[in-house]
Amino acid sequence: MKLVDLLGDELPVNAHGNIEVRRVEVDSRACKPDTLFFAMPGRNADGVHFIDDAVRNGAVAVIATSTVSSTVPSFVVSPAQQQALLQLASARVAGNPEVGIQFVGVTGTNGKTSVATLMGELWQSLGMSAATIGTLTSARTTPAPPELFRTLASIRNQWGPQTTRPLVSMEVSSHAIDQHRVDALRFSVAIFTNLSQDHLDYHGSMDSYYEAKRELFESSHSDTAVVWVGDHYGARLADELSIPVTRVNRDEAVNARLHRDGTSFEWRGHNIESPLIGDFNIDNALLVLSAGSILGVSAADMALAFRTVARVSGRFEIVSDKGPTVVVDYAHTPDALRRLITSARELAGKGRVIVVFGCGGERDHAKRPAMGSIATSLADVVVLTSDNPRSESTEMILDEIEGGCEPESTYFRESDRREAIAVALNVALPHDVVLVAGKGHERTQIIGDSVIDFDDRVVIRELLA
Repeated sequence: MKLVDLLGDELPVNAHGNIEVRRVEVDSRACKPDTLFFAMPGRNADGVHFIDDAVRNGAVAVIATSTVSSTVPSFVVSPAQQQALLQLASARVAGNPEVGIQFVGVTGTNGKTSVATLMGELWQSLGMSAATIGTLTSARTTPAPPELFRTLASIRNQWGPQTTRPLVSMEVSSHAIDQHRVDALRFSVAIFTNLSQDHLDYHGSMDSYYEAKRELFESSHSDTAVVWVGDHYGARLADELSIPVTRVNRDEAVNARLHRDGTSFEWRGHNIESPLIGDFNIDNALLVLSAGSILGVSAADMALAFRTVARVSGRFEIVSDKGPTVVVDYAHTPDALRRLITSARELAGKGRVIVVFGCGGERDHAKRPAMGSIATSLADVVVLTSDNPRSESTEMILDEIEGGCEPESTYFRESDRREAIAVALNVALPHDVVLVAGKGHERTQIIGDSVIDFDDRVVIRELLA
């Protein structure tokens, strides 16, 4: 596509209009021949410092927010215009794959992956075309515009020309909202799961964190909202919105039951059998059902479809139930850990709950002692260990977690995650539940500058064998 056709109606490209553009990028490392490179200002580094790298990798033009020296044509625009042009160029060069798709956006601290995945699974079980974008499909929870629109184009190609009510269910992180990654999309339904302490290293305060989430529910982004009002911030959000709001709370689930194969409850007169295990997954299912209802699906049809949806990888995933029940889960915030242990307690019956967890390096420090307090207050045995320490010292992270641990509780420190899991399995009795929390579906461990293969599920199976 010629540059003049890509952005000529928004940007004076003058004599450079005939430049051929086949790709848009914000990452200089991903540039290839015929790439339009957007040198985006960032929190840690400015894209203008990587223009030479982008050109060496094939960039043929640059759009920046300050005057730059480059061997290829460069255009200087305001930060707001740069964001808008990035959205427009990413969509156009990908062939505007977003046109005609119903988008469901899911945001919140916990439950985004489960709700977004379950929404897509339900839609497919109803016999319609659906895809999910999020933690399980992308390196980022919500991809930057170039990757996002390439992903949508790929999804379109997989569906083929004959699609039935196509739907894309996607996780929308607070970072993505703040960085305008989804500004070019229009959401038929925006879902709010909950809000609790996380990402304060980025947002600075809970109020700023909430305001970032709230932006998705403005009329400029979404048509309708489904909001979990059993959460303080959810109740506040529902009261503040101008778009139509469906308020959801636990009272809608009648005769709720938790068992090892999933959860079940009655909703609007129909029995819902969900494969997702854990008390908190009843809340997630209610949000999905409410969104489906807004999109025109009957309660009866959804009740039938729910029986065939797949479980979500790394979310209360039972790795073994021979001897102690061993569960892997992605819980990495104080509230998620609390809810995970509470559900495991119900599953354990008279058995004990044993928890293995750590906290990620270069992330919110304030949640570390809070998670230590929650784990040692609610579980019988806790093993503190590493969880993507990155450039931080694992021992220093464990010191911060331990600062919140209850003095009379039973806990161990083992910085090697494999050994920590072994400790938990060794002390477990047949009726206990062992929770290995924090990484869920992840298959790597980030230590310093190294990314090593590490999958909690594989390690558990090896140790049990």
